[in-house]
Amino acid sequence: MRIAIVEDNPDNRLLARALLEDRYDCIEYESGIEALDGLERDVPALVLLDISLPGMDGVETLQHIRANPAIRHLPVIALTAHAMAGDREKYIAAGFNDYVTKPIVDEQILLRAIARGLE
Repeated sequence: MRIAIVEDNPDNRLLARALLEDRYDCIEYESGIEALDGLERDVPALVLLDISLPGMDGVETLQHIRANPAIRHLPVIALTAHAMAGDREKYIAAGFNDYVTKPIVDEQILLRAIARGLE
């Protein structure tokens, strides 16, 4: 099963891949624009989407995903350092299926969010 990791920080991509590659086939994108191009060509089962991306942020990227009939069904998890009170609700209201904060200190939180998204 393939998971797309959309993250501009190479260290964060490396960590996510290290946590997931034993369980999932991971494909990586460095920007929202790159992801939108790749997701339609190679549709994954789930997307981990950073919020703070250069050029097009994660919320705008999600809006494009939800507007595209070919990929609008994808479960998309916000993977973000935005961890203030109310952020979870804000991102769920924006259309994300789930929300996981960075840095990832407990991989089980990420794995449970992915499992919920794949149900």
